[in-house]
Amino acid sequence: MLIWCRPCLPQDLITQSAAAKSLMLDNESLFIKALDEIRNNRIEAALADLEYLVNINPNFKLAQLVYADLLLSRSRPITDFGNLSSAPYQNIVALRQEAKARWQHNQSMNNKDRIPAAFVQLDKQQQYAIIVDLNKPRLYLFENVNGLPKLIQDFYVSIGKNGYGKLAEGDQKTPVGVYFASGYIAAGKLPDFYGDGAFPINYPNAWDRKNGHTGYGIWLHGTPSNTYSRPPRDSDGCIIVSNQDLKSLARYIKTGSTPVILAKNIDWINAAEWQRRQQQFGSFLEQWRRDWESRNTDLYLSHYSKEYAGLGKDYQDWVDYKRRVNTAKKYIEVDIREQSMFVYPDGLNILVVTFDQDYRSDTVKRKFRKRQYWRMEPDGKWRIIYEGSVS
Repeated sequence: MLIWCRPCLPQDLITQSAAAKSLMLDNESLFIKALDEIRNNRIEAALADLEYLVNINPNFKLAQLVYADLLLSRSRPITDFGNLSSAPYQNIVALRQEAKARWQHNQSMNNKDRIPAAFVQLDKQQQYAIIVDLNKPRLYLFENVNGLPKLIQDFYVSIGKNGYGKLAEGDQKTPVGVYFASGYIAAGKLPDFYGDGAFPINYPNAWDRKNGHTGYGIWLHGTPSNTYSRPPRDSDGCIIVSNQDLKSLARYIKTGSTPVILAKNIDWINAAEWQRRQQQFGSFLEQWRRDWESRNTDLYLSHYSKEYAGLGKDYQDWVDYKRRVNTAKKYIEVDIREQSMFVYPDGLNILVVTFDQDYRSDTVKRKFRKRQYWRMEPDGKWRIIYEGSVS
């Protein structure tokens, strides 16, 4: 059946007005408005919107297909989505999947006042943060408003051909985890395939490497110049947005700082629960800092997992080193500033903490930016499994 025919989706999806949900008639909003008009049997209005859309954006293949179907319906009945006999079946299937993803998102936009549980704390330098729901697939952009993440925009995306949960080079999957935009590559330095630019992310990160995950070159990038958007699962692992959306996003991304969280599903929580979690996770870091300052080496080391590896040492090396150096200190002072905290999505119980560390003792003074990975262990306690400097 056609994707917009009434038997195709539950009644609650039919009765909601997509047009009423958005005042911004960008390409997607106008396309959804046309689908809404079709469902309400306002065919001429839908044709007018789609004609305008394909004229201003002739590379929007999904809009072209629906427009062609409507024109064809004037001369004969149509019973399926995509009635172009010359179009390969797999192309029609891919466009159907894109239409479904865009429509279903439009019908479930109820998270504006909620916060992804993965966002525990943004530092002051992180004015914006990104999280991608890989099942939708949808990218959400948040603004840091006095420490509180506020949803300001969202975008349709394409992900890996084989879905998500990247483990190995060439598996064509998008990774799941906490990442950061690590750079920017301008369009002039890229083949047209990558569109109007690319933001690499730091895959594989320390947790990926610890778990033997391989691969490289996971980017947030655009589409070829002759393509508006790509099907939901169409990349080799990258996150793909339209060139128009990439330009919108680019102004908010700060390389080396902006978090890019990739989640199978987003766990949305209210502000009260978000504040409770921030206090809970913040207490781990503060107790670690205090125990370090106390020069009680046993207390300090109790924060480290026996599977710890970092700063060039495994757990036993770390224990031996700290027992040797801490006893010689007359005092230790540790200040922590500009801290951010993100929990791995999908219940993995990994906390990623990044902060500026100012360490002072009677023998050493050192400032640097540090990143820690904390893991909840079988006894229910959170311990550091990795730490290292951030360049």
